[in-house]
Amino acid sequence: MKKQLPAFFAAMLITGFIAFTMIVTSANALLNKNGTIVSNDPSAASTNTNIDQAQLEQLQARVNEYQQREAQYQQLLQEDQQQLQQYQQFVTAMQQAGLIQIRRDGTILINARRGGDDD
Repeated sequence: MKKQLPAFFAAMLITGFIAFTMIVTSANALLNKNGTIVSNDPSAASTNTNIDQAQLEQLQARVNEYQQREAQYQQLLQEDQQQLQQYQQFVTAMQQAGLIQIRRDGTILINARRGGDDD
């Protein structure tokens, strides 16, 4: 009996908290003025769209701006990919010439020239 009483109070406290949260959420949903009206009438959908022409043009301008930015970013990405390809070709040429070696773990060894051959 000693353990049942605290467990009962804990269960009541948790149940009360959950009920309180549900009531507050329901009241908020009922009193929210920014909500949408639910209707089965298809014509009601057209009356709920109150976007005027100026807002529509502003949104279209914003979309155009984002499309231009995307095009700029695509151009930058293409330039970066070309630069990366040039670096890869350079490293490959250095490997083929025997100037460097790249190990499997990614370390790069620079092959030193032996002897006194100066070009």
